[in-house]
Amino acid sequence: MADTPELLDLAGIGAGPFNLSIAALADGLPKLSTRFFDRQQRYVWHEGMMLPDTHLQTGFLKDLVTAIDPTSRWSFLNYLVQHRRFYRFLNAELSTVSRAEFSDYLRWAAEGLDNVWLDHSVREIDHDGEHFRLRTDTRTFQARHLCLGSGKTPWLPVFAREYQSEYCLHAESIAWRARDFTHQRVVIVGGGQSGADIFINALRGHWGPPKSLHWLSRRRNFQPLDETAFTNEYFTPGYTSQFAELEDDVRRREVSAQKYASDGITPAALTGIYQTLYHRFDVMNEPRWAHLLPHREAVGMTRSSGAFVLEARHGTTGVLERFDADVVIFATGFESALPECMAPLMDRMARDTNGEPSMGEHFMLDWEGGGDSRIYAVNAGRTRYGIAEPQLSLMAWRSAVILNHLSGEAPFDLEDDPGPIVWSPQSPQSS
Repeated sequence: MADTPELLDLAGIGAGPFNLSIAALADGLPKLSTRFFDRQQRYVWHEGMMLPDTHLQTGFLKDLVTAIDPTSRWSFLNYLVQHRRFYRFLNAELSTVSRAEFSDYLRWAAEGLDNVWLDHSVREIDHDGEHFRLRTDTRTFQARHLCLGSGKTPWLPVFAREYQSEYCLHAESIAWRARDFTHQRVVIVGGGQSGADIFINALRGHWGPPKSLHWLSRRRNFQPLDETAFTNEYFTPGYTSQFAELEDDVRRREVSAQKYASDGITPAALTGIYQTLYHRFDVMNEPRWAHLLPHREAVGMTRSSGAFVLEARHGTTGVLERFDADVVIFATGFESALPECMAPLMDRMARDTNGEPSMGEHFMLDWEGGGDSRIYAVNAGRTRYGIAEPQLSLMAWRSAVILNHLSGEAPFDLEDDPGPIVWSPQSPQSS
């Protein structure tokens, strides 16, 4: 008779920052049996985008745990202390943490947490009517509940997919291998932070001096991230909680209007790019081989004589422009997708009007036929919970919401004093 598979209260699929935050907070809840599976053998956060001098857009206190449990040993401050560089970090007066250091912090937590299992791919998940059954490469587990945190998948325009190669690639893989752009015509498509990071590294010759460098953005200009005080109120539990109660069409409208609160380029990066351009092409009088082209939408692509021909439509005139390129890099973002291991349950997942998994309260996906079994998901509810959902800002709070709901208790205090902005309608004041 086969051994009964181990039963977990919560099985996490993926151990990126969001699920890792849940794992870190759950580490202090001995009544809950949790396990988070990740296929990485060596933990690196977005290894393919680990470029020199790239930084987070959020402060270091918005780490895995601090917003909920600042005494946790999995805080970024404790990471600094354990690595004996607390004072040097303070003396460096860093307003944001580098992606390299934050990735190392995540690695430190992932390797230290007993409930995080690296080098364990979940191959298939089904439900037997009572529990989820998870099959890995070596074992089978049962779980009362799931939390999906395997991340999003890179999105390429349809016209570019047939040309995908080491010369036509998505930004998420730019750092996977050594590259040489020397004397190459390089085109970058996408005007967000990833496009900016790649542009400035190419401009500074990180991959060798290109023959030409064109940076195209569909946006009207190279728009800055709005990180001013009142805009940052969008990234608070109070705003997020009331946002989730709005009508679906209102939420979608508001998320669209708040784009540059989460998806702009940091002012520091824009200033650095402008200063580099000024020094090289105005002060040092280099021939102007780098070009910034906002308000262009890439609409087509062909291959000719070993190179690419990219077509873009000018936003104000409608004129089609042609760009010849030896290398094309698409910094075009990511799209939501359920992990492949969920295939046996796909037809039981509810979808919204856009065909994406429908999310309800407590960051739970709507699905049928699972009895009391719940499927939580992180970074999957932007139109339900607002622009903070895919950001690091509220991950500790979201983790606590999930764990409080999962445990049926309230091990974490989620109360917060109201902020300076009144978001919801108020009752009429009596005279």
